[in-house]
Amino acid sequence: MSTTTTRETVEVPQRLDLGKHAASAYRAMLGLEQAVRDLGLEHSLLELVKIRASQINGCAYCLDMHTKDAEALGETHQRMHALNAWRETPFFTARERAALALTEAITLVAEDGVEDEVWEAAAEHFDASELAALTWAVAVINTWNRVAITTRQTPGQYRPKTAR
Repeated sequence: MSTTTTRETVEVPQRLDLGKHAASAYRAMLGLEQAVRDLGLEHSLLELVKIRASQINGCAYCLDMHTKDAEALGETHQRMHALNAWRETPFFTARERAALALTEAITLVAEDGVEDEVWEAAAEHFDASELAALTWAVAVINTWNRVAITTRQTPGQYRPKTAR
């Protein structure tokens, strides 16, 4: 007896187009996103941070977007697939590990705050300006996650522009 598995897609309708119904706030968020990008952290690191926060928050739209952007920047599938278990792999540098730990602490701030050990570990790999940039990057992706989840942004159609 053979069984055939078919994949049926389920449409999850978008609730609201915030770019249309709150255009000025949407433009401000895009401006904040660009400002963070311009703060000097390597874009590949920013994409890892965005993916990790989006995994924690369960944001399908942002996961779709940022894995595509990371791939366009040359990120490997192996590292992206292992990102959810980054502590258990040899695939990430000490700097990336510090950024990922800080990303998790900020994303889950309501649970334990940001422990001194996490902050101090990040400070070993990032100067004050970079820590500020990283903090802003995590804050921005967490906001995007909340907006995308709330309004049910549909993943799958995003195409990366070009490698940044």
